[in-house]
Amino acid sequence: QVQLVESGGGLVQPGGSLRLSCAASGSSFSEYTMAWYRQAPGKQRELVARIFSDGRINYVDSVKGRFTISRDNAKNTVDLQMNSLSSEDTAVYLCNAIYFISYWGKGTLVTVSS
Repeated sequence: QVQLVESGGGLVQPGGSLRLSCAASGSSFSEYTMAWYRQAPGKQRELVARIFSDGRINYVDSVKGRFTISRDNAKNTVDLQMNSLSSEDTAVYLCNAIYFISYWGKGTLVTVSS
């Protein structure tokens, strides 16, 4: 069983930055595929960024050049640095781990508004 706890969401003005963090349980964190998803009101959940155990990274096109995913295997954390935020980025951001099966955190709300 893997437990995931997100933090770092909040209200930010357009053009601003936020850093999300996800803390994971378990002794095999370095083997997990970790990802951030988001779900905006009335929209489907979408993959934002994913980092594999070997360090490979994927981003959805809409965040390339603005968001950076990183992991710290010593701390069992995965972060999402989000820059140049716009209202289109407003959503609940959810942490996901894949280790044989998929695990989800409860999410953290990011609101981009002036």
